[in-house]
Amino acid sequence: MGQTDSQFKAFIRFVIDALKDANDEKDEAKRKEKMAKILENLQKTLED
Repeated sequence: MGQTDSQFKAFIRFVIDALKDANDEKDEAKRKEKMAKILENLQKTLED
């Protein structure tokens, strides 16, 4: 069963928020960790 438009928009808002948080991180090591976690979560979403 597919997503509704509102569910998809909520997912996109989550991704945007996570990317903004990573982008605002001053510590490069922490920024890389956050980006890796975002990418891992997106990959898991694709595999579900």
